[in-house]
Amino acid sequence: MAISTFQRKEIKFLLTLEQYEALLEEIHKYMDPDKYCVGGKDYGIYNIYYDTPDDFLIRESIAKPYYKEKIRLRSYYSPASPDDKVFLEIKKKVGGIVTKRRVTMTLAEADAYMLQRKKPVDTSKYLQKQIFGELDVFLNNYPVIPKQYISYQRSAFFGKDDHDFRLTFDRQITERRYDLSLSMPSYGAQIIAPNHRLMEVKIAGAMPLWLSRKLAELQIYKISFSKYGKAYQRYVRNQLYNERVLNEKKGSMLHV
Repeated sequence: MAISTFQRKEIKFLLTLEQYEALLEEIHKYMDPDKYCVGGKDYGIYNIYYDTPDDFLIRESIAKPYYKEKIRLRSYYSPASPDDKVFLEIKKKVGGIVTKRRVTMTLAEADAYMLQRKKPVDTSKYLQKQIFGELDVFLNNYPVIPKQYISYQRSAFFGKDDHDFRLTFDRQITERRYDLSLSMPSYGAQIIAPNHRLMEVKIAGAMPLWLSRKLAELQIYKISFSKYGKAYQRYVRNQLYNERVLNEKKGSMLHV
């Protein structure tokens, strides 16, 4: 069972297709495609976000506290079968620094753990025990259930001289708040326009000078963007709209 840990800054930008294509010309000089971008193609990422019944975690996150955390289940297959590998991740952000720790299981093992707290057989190694301990503490603090599905297509690059420096570009960001299982296909509403790309700069130190200059030249500016946050805000707006329509119908019926 593989385990990974990450600690870095994540800086986000929203690009038009024209900006994206112009930036790619510069990127190819300094970066190589990720090994999963076979033949220059992007790849799919499929997530289930867990939250409390009253959406406490995402409401806290949207408030932009100094410290925030979330838990999600990720797959690179859609739909995923019970034996496919998935990644259960705890992601924390403290003062702008993102830390991610994750364990790899099958989808069936992940479902058993989240529903019954039944751990996979291979949890004997120290780091495995440590991360499962963190997961247990998280789940004891927050009675989470599946609340949000989000998927997207990603192309990724890493620095030729610094493999810890990564750029990712996400498109076709899809969300839904039903059929919350990775065993279901990817479908739902789109969060960004079809001709837009969400870029994330993932880096431990400072942004390279060549990238800073190109972003300035193309007038690409930093934004605050959370996929789960955007999906939740969309859900809240729809709920408020539906309530308003219902109240207007009730009001019109009273005056008939």
